[in-house]
Amino acid sequence: MNSTTTGSKPEFGAPIRRPERLRTAWLGAVLVALVALCFASVTIGVRQVGWGDVQAAFGGATATIGQAAIAKRIPRTVMALVAGAALGVAGAVMQGVTRNPLADPGILGVNSGAALAVVLGMAWFNIALSYTYVWTAIVGAALTALFVYAIGSLGPGGATPMKLALAGTATSVALASFINAVVLGRNDIAGGVRAWMIGGVGGITFDRILLVLPFIVLGLGICLLAARPLNSLALGEELATGLGENVAMARALSSLGAVTLCGAVTAVCGPIGFVGLAVPHACRLLVGVDHRWLIPFSALAGACLVIGADVVGRVVARPSELDVGIITAFVGAPVFIWIARRRKVKEL
Repeated sequence: MNSTTTGSKPEFGAPIRRPERLRTAWLGAVLVALVALCFASVTIGVRQVGWGDVQAAFGGATATIGQAAIAKRIPRTVMALVAGAALGVAGAVMQGVTRNPLADPGILGVNSGAALAVVLGMAWFNIALSYTYVWTAIVGAALTALFVYAIGSLGPGGATPMKLALAGTATSVALASFINAVVLGRNDIAGGVRAWMIGGVGGITFDRILLVLPFIVLGLGICLLAARPLNSLALGEELATGLGENVAMARALSSLGAVTLCGAVTAVCGPIGFVGLAVPHACRLLVGVDHRWLIPFSALAGACLVIGADVVGRVVARPSELDVGIITAFVGAPVFIWIARRRKVKEL
């Protein structure tokens, strides 16, 4: 399928319609799951804690080891929620903009672009964790997105899903090599950068969350505003134009929101992959392709996935931990293979 194909064919094939009652039921189920996962994230870890410690820690107490452990898990849980929501929404929007079932911030190289920009800022310009740091990541993500789309648009057929995926994967590999080259001679930042490149939420504080929160809120707001235009784009450029939609503006606005979300999350958590690929596909099965429902659901489901991955990472490798990026790769890689096999490579 060509990402620029015109006509009446809806997004990724036949439209999936879900009754309002079913969507509402799934909304309640996802919210319950999110609350349960947040509770698990606060209470489960290397150190076991009791209910009394949980209550005391939420009141601000850090007198015991258990209370101190919970006090550290609370901002970690909040960051996992925020990062998962942002990446889930970014993936849904990128898939809608490109009409590409394989679109994902990691696969398209956007996360790697943000990561390279941050590493260059740290190594060459001594940029510390600040608003400049986040802006650097967003600019890097935006430039990479433009580059991948330009490369994927070359040749006959334009920017097909498979060409975009290949261009993004090749770009990610190249940028990872550049990152290693920059870090190679900088022992002062090498250890921190390598750990950060895996992608995780360990060691997060509320100061870091407040640093990226304005960008996350801005990006989510832009993506929500773009929900209706994305529904029009799913019908094809000609129909969208006929419905009075400014196609170029819709794509630019949607892409701005997705890139802002990716850059902000990557700046603090590192490049967490596959969340934006797996989550929107699962949500389409639950609520259909209407972006007015898909985007909020992708936010909730993305938060569930990242929080759940963080909890699993603490449990499976006790007494150490596995970062979120490792767990989401285990989940997302099979989804990527399933999508490619289901749609057949020649059809992409």
